[in-house]
Amino acid sequence: MTGPRTAMVLAAGLGTRMRPITDTLPKPLVEIAGRTLLDRGLDALAGAGVEKAVVNVHHLGSMIAAHVAGHQKPHIVISDESARLLDSAGGVVKALPELGSHPFYILNADTFWIERGTPELERLAEKWDDGRMDILLMLANPANATGHSGGVDFLLGEDGRLARAGGDPSGLIYGGAGIIHPRIFADAKPEPHSLNLYFDRAIAAGRLFGAAMNGHWITVGTPDAIAPAEAAIQKFSAGAA
Repeated sequence: MTGPRTAMVLAAGLGTRMRPITDTLPKPLVEIAGRTLLDRGLDALAGAGVEKAVVNVHHLGSMIAAHVAGHQKPHIVISDESARLLDSAGGVVKALPELGSHPFYILNADTFWIERGTPELERLAEKWDDGRMDILLMLANPANATGHSGGVDFLLGEDGRLARAGGDPSGLIYGGAGIIHPRIFADAKPEPHSLNLYFDRAIAAGRLFGAAMNGHWITVGTPDAIAPAEAAIQKFSAGAA
């Protein structure tokens, strides 16, 4: 299939774990090796052929809006949640009129990766099967990740379907990127709620799928994660996403 042409970038988080940096700077604008987290994500989307990205904002949102003003590839639409933070799914529902009726990418603004071979977002697009899937998530192996301090999220079946890991050590990390069909949000309201609700519904329906990454995945959750992230870029980079 031709890859999605629209994307939702989740950039409205408070970034509390990144304080004191985020007292004066929204987390998506934190620079890692000279590039902001947000720009790394937007560049990956541009490389995958995305034409329009909706970026939701809340904490210091005017700084993000100013940063992306005039951005051409992709064209940026700001979804302002300054008055009320809508959580991951609520933010998507609010943005649906801009995202359209076809599958779209979803991307967390605070994670990125270093490509190895075919770009990861292109690999997701190649694996997307509209007849079988409602959601397709990019997954990272903990052994090939930098900065991750939590547990694993999903078990990847031989057929590509996902189940919750439940602490199983063979599980993989949700890499903060995926493809979602907007039909899953039918009748949903732009009220605060999490994408985990839709992940679980798709699991129950046998329509949540995953794809393990080839690249090296990096997340930056706290100030002391910046130095390891920059070291990983220097070690693994042949072009960071």
